[in-house]
Amino acid sequence: MDRLQAMDVFVRVAEAGSFTAVADRLNVARSAITRQIAALEAHLGTKLLARSTRRLSLTASGSAYLEKCREILSMVEAAEGDLVGEKRAPRGPIRASVPMSFGIRHLMPLVSDFITTYPEVTVDLEFSDRRVNLIEEGMDFAVRISPRIDPSLVIRRLGVSSLAVVASPAYLDRHGRPSHPDDLLSHHCLTYTLAPVPGWNFRVNGEPYSVPVKGRLRMNNGDALVDGAIRGLGIVCEPTFNTAQAVQVGLLEQVLAEYTAMQLQIYAVFPGTRYVPHRVRTLVDYLAERIGPVPYWDQGFSGHRQE
Repeated sequence: MDRLQAMDVFVRVAEAGSFTAVADRLNVARSAITRQIAALEAHLGTKLLARSTRRLSLTASGSAYLEKCREILSMVEAAEGDLVGEKRAPRGPIRASVPMSFGIRHLMPLVSDFITTYPEVTVDLEFSDRRVNLIEEGMDFAVRISPRIDPSLVIRRLGVSSLAVVASPAYLDRHGRPSHPDDLLSHHCLTYTLAPVPGWNFRVNGEPYSVPVKGRLRMNNGDALVDGAIRGLGIVCEPTFNTAQAVQVGLLEQVLAEYTAMQLQIYAVFPGTRYVPHRVRTLVDYLAERIGPVPYWDQGFSGHRQE
């Protein structure tokens, strides 16, 4: 039995939770995958996977062995990558967690171009706004968006995005245009339920200024918030990667532009204890290059309704 190959198959099965999915990914028969796992369990003298009619789960021994396998495979890949990684086209699987709205709207087209350019790479994207545990969930990296970057994380900066306070012109014609952040207290504000801090944050006279906005509609998705604003339900504070297009075509109008100077950092975060494979570095570098220092969604963004 090729021990490294068996470890690699075990890691894939543990992460996918399915013999069939791994067999399809490797283009082999399902029986070949089950035989490799059975041979590995026989060699180790312990069960690694608990099988039921519905799903696979790791045993306690399997969970401990999984982390050791990841470490060993990463060390092998690091040793080989240092010698030949930069000389060959990237290949192999990549698993990444990306924010829902930003991922679908901006990352998915870039990832599609990437796998077309590098046909030996497969990408498994999880679209979710939750903070995943990269090691426990077997992710190679996650894309996160925040006003601050945790200095303890291993990251690669991808770009930035400004925040914009926007509403439909019809809503603003009915309820008035706020000229100061405090004016928001008398408006219907559509709020994001997963925001790290309550209220909306501005800068007034160069100092941080928070307004405890409220409204009748709260949502956990940026695109849904923007859609609500377009429908005239209220004012929303969202990143320009979600709002720029609607502003440019006149569906939304920006207000309080002089008070919203905060920028959001867009970055890839990696599991701190793992080697970053060549294929993963190549994808992350590709995303950073395509997004660029001045994000394409902000190019030509005036922040005002087009007449």
